[in-house]
Amino acid sequence: AYIPLHALAMLKMARDGIEPVQPGSVGPLKQIEAVKAKGFPVAYVGDVVGTGSSRKSATNSVLWFFGDDIPYVPNKRAGGFCFGTKIAPIFYNTMEDAGALPIEFDCTNLAMGDVIDVYPYEGKVVRHDSGEVVTTFELKTPVLLDEVRAGGRIPLIVGRGLTEKARAELGLPASDLFKKPEAPADSGKGYTLAQKMVGRACGLPEGKGVRPGTYCEPK
Repeated sequence: AYIPLHALAMLKMARDGIEPVQPGSVGPLKQIEAVKAKGFPVAYVGDVVGTGSSRKSATNSVLWFFGDDIPYVPNKRAGGFCFGTKIAPIFYNTMEDAGALPIEFDCTNLAMGDVIDVYPYEGKVVRHDSGEVVTTFELKTPVLLDEVRAGGRIPLIVGRGLTEKARAELGLPASDLFKKPEAPADSGKGYTLAQKMVGRACGLPEGKGVRPGTYCEPK
């Protein structure tokens, strides 16, 4: 029951537009229920999201209110949506792990209770009733949507790895089902010791390293 109890304290401090049930103790539960009563999935939106928080407990709290039940797993939820003009990297990654869809875009023209349609492939956000384009965006990585489908980064990594090994064992070519991460351009410069250490862990040749933004898995 830790997550549901901890989630009660989310947004517990009163501020413009936020009305806690018990200021300092219990967050704006009535406001949350009023938004959910509209019948659409609810996204957590902010200008700057996820800074100064315990990333896992914060993610769990957000998804407890706005995520989806996990079959046979009590007191925890996954999925959900989180949008921010800026999302703290470590919070963004934790949302990915939970199977949520975190997207960075300009949230200036969004307000609490707005009903919007998000088109992740087209990279745009429109108002549900009028079709007016609110803002546009680009996903940080094309792999993000695969992560959402798989229920998180870890299930995707495990499933993709099992698929790769099974196909190799059967003499089949590599699967084209999964999106491929885009490799950053090679700067031609040397590598730091840390980059070389990661490179060695991922099976790269001696002296080679991993550039920032590169996707790799330990071998």
